[in-house]
Amino acid sequence: MDTTPERNMPAYSLHGKKILVIGIANDKSIAWGCAKAYRALGAELAITYLNAKAEPYVRPLAERLDAGIITQMNVTREGELEATFDEIQKRWGRLDGLLHSIAFAPGADLHGRVIDCSREGFLQAMDVSCHSFIRAAKLAEGLMSDGGSIQTLSYLGADRVVDNYNLMGAAKAALESVARYLAAELGSKRITVNAISPGPLATRAASGIGCFDQLLEKAAKRAPTGRLTTIDEVGSLSAFLMSQIAPSTTGDLFYVDGGYNIMA
Repeated sequence: MDTTPERNMPAYSLHGKKILVIGIANDKSIAWGCAKAYRALGAELAITYLNAKAEPYVRPLAERLDAGIITQMNVTREGELEATFDEIQKRWGRLDGLLHSIAFAPGADLHGRVIDCSREGFLQAMDVSCHSFIRAAKLAEGLMSDGGSIQTLSYLGADRVVDNYNLMGAAKAALESVARYLAAELGSKRITVNAISPGPLATRAASGIGCFDQLLEKAAKRAPTGRLTTIDEVGSLSAFLMSQIAPSTTGDLFYVDGGYNIMA
């Protein structure tokens, strides 16, 4: 058997690709690890920040990566998501990749039992954590005439009961299902849609989960690798899925948790 590598095999590169990153809050964010990986492989980036309070934390990071577009975007404010895509259309005329890395649930609903959650809290969690992904994918579709990659971030609590994850587990389960349906609907346009499920990481968003330090400790002890995943490791997988060497990988859920998800 000839095992000589093909000389013309495509290189692992994102050179020239235009990628929108939604969800950087600071340098501990998973989205930051992904953005760094994209840029290291040659991508041009558009990076959003939530509001004026978040801007001082996000803008310097975006500038470190020479992001061509840096804009405020809160998906709960009418028109801000659309304005971001309008700017991409105006500046770039196309989009090759989208990373959706945002989630939210009101504290009272997140920290309480799922059975006790309010209607308003449930709807807000689903709107920000799941429906915003649908809205962003719809806008991205119109800019991905040459195909593209759309990704979102989930967590094991979507599939299993994780202490204190509560309402967010339901939101992430819906998000994973949506990713599969979008993959089926957009596949004919050569647009892939995937979800990545990292292990627990000490991010700003995760700090809102009750007893999170204990969750981190448990994950590090039970994972076959014996340690926590890093944002850079998540970024490496995300960049692979964004690249031209993964055109048929779609509708999948990828765990990046040191094997924690396989343990009984």
